[in-house]
Amino acid sequence: METKPVLYHLGKFPPKELDWPKLIPLIGPASAGLARYDGLLSAIPNAHVLLSPLTTQEAVLSSKIEGTHVTIGEVLEIEAGGESAAITQPKRDDAEEVLNYRKAMRACTAEMKQRPLSQQMLRTAHGLLMQGVRGRDKSPGSYRTDQNWIGPKGCTIEEASFVPVAPEHLQAGMDGWEGYLSTTEELDALVQLAILHVEFEALHPFKDGNGRLGRMLIPLFLYQRKLLASPDFYMSGYLEAKREEYQERLRAVSREDDWTGWCAFFLKGVREQAAENERKARAILALYGRVKEQVVDLTHSQHAIRAIDFLFNTAIFSTPTFLTNSGIPKPTASRILKLLRREGLLQMIVEGKGRRAGIYIFRELLNIAEGREVF
Repeated sequence: METKPVLYHLGKFPPKELDWPKLIPLIGPASAGLARYDGLLSAIPNAHVLLSPLTTQEAVLSSKIEGTHVTIGEVLEIEAGGESAAITQPKRDDAEEVLNYRKAMRACTAEMKQRPLSQQMLRTAHGLLMQGVRGRDKSPGSYRTDQNWIGPKGCTIEEASFVPVAPEHLQAGMDGWEGYLSTTEELDALVQLAILHVEFEALHPFKDGNGRLGRMLIPLFLYQRKLLASPDFYMSGYLEAKREEYQERLRAVSREDDWTGWCAFFLKGVREQAAENERKARAILALYGRVKEQVVDLTHSQHAIRAIDFLFNTAIFSTPTFLTNSGIPKPTASRILKLLRREGLLQMIVEGKGRRAGIYIFRELLNIAEGREVF
C-alpha cells in the first residue's frame, strides 16, 4: 500500500482547542513528579557538578535518536584522551556530536541568566551543535532555505514520512513559535511545552540537528518558567525507549490534528522521566555522601572534597588532568590518586606507559548514569 508523506499543518498552530478532560488527569501527576524532582535539585548545593554524568548521558541518548552509536563511557574516554582499540573514527565523530550538545546546553544556560529563550539563542546553540561535525557544511546557525523532508536515508520527497514547512513560510512559522514561547496565557505550562516541542520539530528549521535542539528546549523551558531550579531534566531516555511512538505522535499532529494525543504522550513522559531522574539523582547523592566519608577517612587531607568533586564532574580522566585541574597541589593529588585506586574507588582502564598517560574510571557513578551495570 502506497502511503503519502504527512505534510506540515500550515495555519493550524497553535491548536484552537485541546481535549482538556483527557489532559487534566495527566497534568497533576506530571507536575507533582516534576516538583518532587525540583525539590531534590534545589537541595543539592552543586547540582551541575553532581549531575554532570546525567547531562552527558542525556546528550548521548538525544544524539542516539538521531542515529549515533556511542556510549557515555566511550564519550568520556575520548574526552579524557583514551585510545582503546574499540574506539573507531566513527565513534570519535559521534562523541564529538555528544560533546557539542553538552557545550550548546551550557552556553544556553549561561545566556539565560541575562535574557529569555529566543530564536536567536537557538540559532547560536545550533552553531555550537554543528561545530566540526557532520552537519558543519549545513549552514550552522542559519535557517534552511530549501525544502527538507524526513524519511529513510536517501529517500525522495515522495517516499518521505514527513515534509516540514516550506522555506517561504519558515520565518513566519518561527516568529509564531517564538510568540507562543513567550505567552503566559496557555492554561498549563507543561502542555505549552509539549506544543512548543512538537511545533519546533514540525517546522524543522535547520538542515540538521533539529531533533537534538528540540529536546534541548525541554529543560531550558522548564528552567525559564521556574519549574526547575536548574535545567537538569533529562527527557531523551523516555523518547528513545518509545522512539517509534514518539515519531508517530509527532506526525499525527500534522496528519489528523491530534495535538491532544501528542500532549498526553508528552505528559506521561514528563511523569515517568521525573521519577527516573529523581531516582538517579538520589542514587548519586547517596554515593556522594558515602564516598565523601570514605575519602576523608582515607586521605586525612584538607583537599579530600576537591578530589571528590572532581571525580563526580569527570568520571573518566587521565592522570595529568587530575594533577592539573583538581586544584590540589601535585604531590598531594598524586598521593590521593594512588589511595583511591588502592581502595578500589577508581579503576584504571588504560595503564600509564612511557609518554602515554594512565586513564581512570569512577565506575559506580557511570553505572548509575547508565541505569545498569556496564562498567
